[in-house]
Amino acid sequence: MDPFKADHSVSYILNELGEERENYYNAIAPPIMQTSNFAFKKVDDLAKAFEDEMSGFLYSRGLNPTIDILRKKLAALDAAEDALVFNSGASAIFAAVFANVKSGDHIVSVNSPYTWAQKMFDQVLPRFGVTTTYIDGTQIENFERAILPHTTVIYLESPNSWDYAIQDLRAVAELARAEGIVTIIDNSYCTPLYQQPLAMGIDISMQTATKYISGHSDTLGGVLTGTHEMMKKIFNSEYLNMGIGATPFNAWLLIRGLRTLPARLDRISATTKLVVEWLKNQSWVESVLFPLDPDFPQYDLARQQMRGACGLLTVVMKAQTRGEIVTFCESLRHVLMAVSWGGHESLAIPRCASVAEEDFDPADRQHRMIRFYFGLEDADYLIEDMRQAAVKMGEKTRS
Repeated sequence: MDPFKADHSVSYILNELGEERENYYNAIAPPIMQTSNFAFKKVDDLAKAFEDEMSGFLYSRGLNPTIDILRKKLAALDAAEDALVFNSGASAIFAAVFANVKSGDHIVSVNSPYTWAQKMFDQVLPRFGVTTTYIDGTQIENFERAILPHTTVIYLESPNSWDYAIQDLRAVAELARAEGIVTIIDNSYCTPLYQQPLAMGIDISMQTATKYISGHSDTLGGVLTGTHEMMKKIFNSEYLNMGIGATPFNAWLLIRGLRTLPARLDRISATTKLVVEWLKNQSWVESVLFPLDPDFPQYDLARQQMRGACGLLTVVMKAQTRGEIVTFCESLRHVLMAVSWGGHESLAIPRCASVAEEDFDPADRQHRMIRFYFGLEDADYLIEDMRQAAVKMGEKTRS
């Protein structure tokens, strides 16, 4: 059976695919193959491994049995031919882009991508003569206008992780294919369970496995999925040259996280729905940005492309000062103030953390944003925490 066939149930993929238990004493959990290199009995087998390091196990900088189990599962979840697993989401993005540009090339990117993607576009790639144009990706016409004769990559993030701007993935993929342009998407918000970009024509799908795949906030990882040809191209160059593959232990943690992915997403989604309903009725909330809320500007497109939206959303507060937002966030007892999302714990990060007191502008709604991630806690527990923080904010404002 082809390990990368995608016509399996999610239950089969998560619990059985790639796991040849008879090869490791019928252990239920796969072993961590904590080895740097692998031995050969035949010179011809060693020669074959030298010639094509993706054909077998030679050195764990490339392939490793524990990582291979994870590769097969992640490829199948994305309905992809193949997958590569990296030591972080940032390194996965870096490899995907670098493998598809050369000096003098041009990239079209959606506005405000992930921080380290934007730093690569703005600080690293210009050193090699690669330029980037940022656009509002909610309109296909903006892609059409931005494409130049030397455009080789279109970089997408749908939804974005602050305002949740969505791109019409089928329309962008059709446009890019007609122009011979490679499309790359950051699919960390949805995971393959809630959105499958490759099925809509996107060439490379990336997700930060640190988040929902791990689910426990205890390891880092990044994933690329696509055709075998594309994954081999990246593997033979950026992946091996930069040594940015996942370690066996981290891959094992990610396999462990995958086991409970559907259950966690179901729980998180149910909790988030209740919390969104409560937030929309609070006097201190101006608006809630959440792709599957009927009031979201791109709700219809979100429903077409996404099966779910998990636990990440943004609240725009009715605040006149930075201090009000600071008081609210610092009064939270159970929702932690931290970056990232996808773990068991609920999180909050205020946009004003990157805005100095003297630069805070209440007329700028971005300055009044708090991004929340709701995890595995009970909805009532989270609501009560935000309620008491809002009371503290009001008390501070009146004093």
